Amino acid sequence: MRKLAALALLIPLAAAAQMGGAMMNSPRHAYVMRHGVDPTYAQAHNPLEPSASNIEAGKSLYRLHCAVCHGDSGMGSEAGLELDPPVARLGGLSRQPIASDGFYDWVISEGGVPLRSAMPPFKNVLKQEDIWKIVLYLRTL
Repeated sequence: MRKLAALALLIPLAAAAQMGGAMMNSPRHAYVMRHGVDPTYAQAHNPLEPSASNIEAGKSLYRLHCAVCHGDSGMGSEAGLELDPPVARLGGLSRQPIASDGFYDWVISEGGVPLRSAMPPFKNVLKQEDIWKIVLYLRTL
């Protein structure tokens, strides 16, 4: 029985290590655990189909607006990892329970404002449809 309990504790840690600890130790994860996702975004659902053209458009938008800090692979660029706090590692994040459409919409729209981090808000930069395309692409990382 003890072995099963120990194994149950190790599986989430191994998954987090495989993702590079993507969200497990991030300020955003801690914020969401304390406050939840902003109610304005919490119930949002991506209306776009995950078609090849939407994902490719999301990839182009990601490269233009996000990769400078988050890196092409989503694991952080050199500059992004030197920020304080460092950027979130996005590779594998979509497989975590926290990664709802509403979560992604909130993060991209509001940026680091709620956390006082360096990420700029994109709600006045990108159209909502473009945010959803980026979300579709992020789910492929």
